[in-house]
Amino acid sequence: MNIKTKITLGFLAVLVLLLSMGWYAHTTVQRLDRSSRAILQDNFRSVQLGQRMLQALDVAEIAPNAPKGLPRFREQLHQAAANVTEAGEQPVVDSLTALAGLPIQAAGYPTELARLRRLTHRLVAVNMQALTRQNERANRTAEQASYYLLGFLAVSFLVALGLAVGVPEVAVSGLAKLSASIEHAAQGNFTATIPLESRDEFGQVALAFNRLLGHLNEFRSTNLAEVLTERNRVASIVQTLDEALFLLDEARVVLVANPPACALLGLPENQVVGQSAAQLAQTNRVMASLLPQVLASEAQRAAEALPFTLTRDGEENHYRLLVHNETCFNPVRGQMEFLGTIVSLHNVSDFKRLDQAKSQFLATVSHEMKTPLSTIHFHLKLLQDQRVGPLNAEQQQMVATLKQENQRLLKLTRDLLDVARLESGAIPLNVQPTAVPALVAAATDPLQLQLAPKGLKLDVNLAPDLPLVHADLEKSAWVLLNLLANAVRYSPDAGHIIVSAALTPDHGAIQVNVQDHGPGIAREHQEQIFQRFAQVPDAAGMYRSGSGLGLSISREFIAAQGGQLGVTSSPGMGSTFFFTLPLAS
Repeated sequence: MNIKTKITLGFLAVLVLLLSMGWYAHTTVQRLDRSSRAILQDNFRSVQLGQRMLQALDVAEIAPNAPKGLPRFREQLHQAAANVTEAGEQPVVDSLTALAGLPIQAAGYPTELARLRRLTHRLVAVNMQALTRQNERANRTAEQASYYLLGFLAVSFLVALGLAVGVPEVAVSGLAKLSASIEHAAQGNFTATIPLESRDEFGQVALAFNRLLGHLNEFRSTNLAEVLTERNRVASIVQTLDEALFLLDEARVVLVANPPACALLGLPENQVVGQSAAQLAQTNRVMASLLPQVLASEAQRAAEALPFTLTRDGEENHYRLLVHNETCFNPVRGQMEFLGTIVSLHNVSDFKRLDQAKSQFLATVSHEMKTPLSTIHFHLKLLQDQRVGPLNAEQQQMVATLKQENQRLLKLTRDLLDVARLESGAIPLNVQPTAVPALVAAATDPLQLQLAPKGLKLDVNLAPDLPLVHADLEKSAWVLLNLLANAVRYSPDAGHIIVSAALTPDHGAIQVNVQDHGPGIAREHQEQIFQRFAQVPDAAGMYRSGSGLGLSISREFIAAQGGQLGVTSSPGMGSTFFFTLPLAS
């Protein structure tokens, strides 16, 4: 028999006992109620009538002819004759009726009233005796019902007590075994099965749970094998990488260090893996150089790879250092988990040497080209002088074209030379406290001649009482002039250019803005224009002439002074180029 049937039968037994007890109590109460109603209707009514008859006799004795005397007596006697219910009551009623119906003589009036009084008392006594008997019978019935109800209560209590003790025991015993087995499984022991002692619900649960443990054990073995395979695969990939790679846990303990990483530290793998990075940094200068980047917060750490230089055996080795805290969403746990800190160093020494050779070549070629181009420019200028010799209109146009193209080559040469100097760090900055109005004037004064051919208007709006900035006046004015030249170049005829300057919201720098009403720049091209040799198409898809170096050099100049250069623009709405310079204080 299963547990459900046992529990159901037990509760049904309690329900039957309760129903039986309720039915018996209801029946007993109904019987007692009927008995009390019969007493009230039969005997108590007769007693009341007898009392009224006695009262009428008392009145008749005082006033023989009073209407409440004998007439009232006969009326009450008539009602009593209709309510005869006890043995011995009818003869008394008959005697009263016969005596009350005879005419009473004045001489025997007291005697007759005394006889009527005795018979009335007898009538009341008969009914009072009947009341006493029925009351005793009702008391016996109530006492018997009390015993029966106590018996029912005792039996119900014993059955309910048995259920209260037995049902939890049946339920808890199986659950305790199941709980113990689950606890073993939670600790990784999938061999602690539940013994099968019955075929009820707990037996079925135990059988299903034992099958589950078997599947879990098999699943764990399979997953462990797959995890080990993936781990070995990843480890083999990491070991064959040609760049140094470290993996650190939350406590900055080295979990993985491939051969290039160990070679970089100059230590064998068994002295690196499992060691704290802080302890290694105390005895190893390479780890001491890497540790500040590892300990830096996400906000302080650069998102892109940083240059990292090590000097070994008198030779500089250049690396690209990338430190990244790796997190991943765990779908099993439903949360993000920290996997570790990845530190990778890619050796770029060969590329660095090639870049230096390129920069030197670029600087040399630019410097060597500058002299002949200047000579060509001087001779073209002489050809335009009438004192050297007259030129016809066609020759003048050819010389002007050559001079314009030569000017473009000279500008490109100067830009290339500036790029080479920036890469080599050879351009000195004369940074000193500088007034913003002086900086703006140094850039806008040479621009006046370029405004007239297109009918452009230049407005300068400077906030009052601007503090001094920490800047190189010449380089900053060159940047502003370059931004203004681009604004003139792309502004429509009779356009409007605005130069403004004000404090930044954090009051830590001055921001200079150059606003034009040209065609604007699409969002996807706004970062591209600051790259070297980059050009973006206009609305018609055409590219305008230019070296594509001006904005790149301008950003380098501003960044070298601790500022930033950027643009906000929308197609058809014009552009606003801006740069910031830190305050002199």
